[in-house]
Amino acid sequence: MSSIEGKFLATFGEEPDLVAAAPGRVNLIGEHIDYSEGFVLPFAIKDRTLVAARKRDDSTVRIASVQRRNKIVTVDINNVKPGLKGEWERYALGVLWSMGVKSGVDLMIDGHVPLGAGLSSSAALECSVATAMNHLFDMGFNLEELARLTQKAENQYVGVPCGIMDQSVSLMATTGSALLLDCRDLSTRNIPFDVASHGLELLIIDTQAHHALTDGGYAERRASCESVAAKLAVKSMRELTMAQLDASRDQLTATEYIRSRHAVSEMKRVLDCVDALGNGNFAKVGQLINESHVSLRDDYTVSCPELDTAVDASLVAGALGSRMVGGGFGGSAIALIQAAKTTETIRAVEKAFADKKFKAPRFFTSLPSQGAELLSRR
Repeated sequence: MSSIEGKFLATFGEEPDLVAAAPGRVNLIGEHIDYSEGFVLPFAIKDRTLVAARKRDDSTVRIASVQRRNKIVTVDINNVKPGLKGEWERYALGVLWSMGVKSGVDLMIDGHVPLGAGLSSSAALECSVATAMNHLFDMGFNLEELARLTQKAENQYVGVPCGIMDQSVSLMATTGSALLLDCRDLSTRNIPFDVASHGLELLIIDTQAHHALTDGGYAERRASCESVAAKLAVKSMRELTMAQLDASRDQLTATEYIRSRHAVSEMKRVLDCVDALGNGNFAKVGQLINESHVSLRDDYTVSCPELDTAVDASLVAGALGSRMVGGGFGGSAIALIQAAKTTETIRAVEKAFADKKFKAPRFFTSLPSQGAELLSRR
């Protein structure tokens, strides 16, 4: 019996019917463009959220978390709908709602994706629950459908207007590759991402300036892009070139222009990065990563002092490229570095944070890992 199965038994008095898992993610490049129908290039990290689940014979939903000292949240499935107050359990309940689950269930959550670090702990939770429900009730949803259902849960139930990147990569990722995802139609292509053979490492820096995407900043930026699309009579930023955007600048507010400039330029950077990886040109990959951060910092204004400090210190220490990842306003940065300089880079970032009296950052690395999967079933 696994650890989570044992905790499920201790909490609910029965063994679970199955255990599923889904990972967090790092986005190599392509930030804040999934909701503009762009291309993104994320990969799954090894840290995952597990869920043990069991059907019930009534309409009661009980949810507990290993990280919450097994406090049990109880609700009737018939009352699960947008507007229901709650905390972390809303992510799980939103998935039950979006998938149309009508029966009671017991769920035990065990999350190992750092919270608030920009590594998509929310999508890992949503996708682990969705995978569990899909198997538990033999619902037959494919991965694309699960991605859209989990996005719906976060958009309409939790209230975060996220795009579809995080859920898609958590569900669809494969070991050893980044996932080139077309956010318009959810078509994918695996892009081999083997930094180790080139003597490189991707360092993830959790600034511990924890972010929250429900405070309106994320929604405001998405609304700016949607406003530009409406004014220029296009469906999304995907349909604009930089020349078209510049030619229409007088129709936009100053804020709308710089927000859309990020979106259009970031989409091109993603495709350029895919080409560079195909050619083994990691110097170009690093350059594109740097350009992405500047655009996020200056045009999208979603960086923060801690993220900028992590990026700047990494570059001074010799990183090929470094940028913030995730929604911004805190969270994590990545640095593409020489593996031999890992310790030196970590020390440089730690010193820069200490000099500015920031909370000490955390560091880890991850190779591209497997997406959501069923781990066991009785």
